[in-house]
Amino acid sequence: MEHLIKVVDLCKVYNPGENEVRALDHVDLEIDQGEFVAIIGQSGSGKSTFMNMLGCLDVPTSGKYYLNGTDVSTMTDNQLSEVRNREIGFIFQGFNLIPNLTAEENVELPLIYRGMDKKSRKKLAQESLEMVGLGNRMNHKPAEMSGGQQQRVAIARAIAAKPPVILADEPTGNLDSGSSKEILGILKQLHSGGRTVILITHDDGIASQAKRVVRIMDGKIESDFINPEYEQAEEKHEQGNDEE
Repeated sequence: MEHLIKVVDLCKVYNPGENEVRALDHVDLEIDQGEFVAIIGQSGSGKSTFMNMLGCLDVPTSGKYYLNGTDVSTMTDNQLSEVRNREIGFIFQGFNLIPNLTAEENVELPLIYRGMDKKSRKKLAQESLEMVGLGNRMNHKPAEMSGGQQQRVAIARAIAAKPPVILADEPTGNLDSGSSKEILGILKQLHSGGRTVILITHDDGIASQAKRVVRIMDGKIESDFINPEYEQAEEKHEQGNDEE
């Protein structure tokens, strides 16, 4: 089976020469369809640079990045923009919602860029808002919602077009513990529904919510393992469903 994401010998070098900084240093990684992966690293570890590569927001200095079988590592800005719009749903720490648009209009925005007709856009926006539990807040603007609700709108926006990859960058960074738990629960639901979720974080507690944990340090992958806690939780959940 072809990997959904395949990174080969990826390097990102800033200031080449004497004072060069190797933000990514010969990184190899494969992620398959339907995985839930946390990429964890402290500030300066290279995780943000890596997220920018995976999200097609930047190109590597050298190495290859295949997304859905296509080499995106040498694409132009316009080509990358098209790939991002088609292949990746972004969830950011800062929500990035448009203040004067309703929840439904915010979710519809990327679908407009895809050239989707009004009826289809509205249907997908409403479905994804229902999915994140905001069916009754569709006509509210960001200022009329809590931080947790705003992040749920951002998730609805990310999933509306059903992109193959959901890339969540510190999605709970601006939230209290209750809202953080809600957001992580939604990401787990998306994974259970077959979505590929990549979670970028500096927090071990957040990373432990993912099924697979990739730790990055000094631009290199330090460890890559399946989280036993997640597997145990999944087994308990399945047993509970069987008992019902």
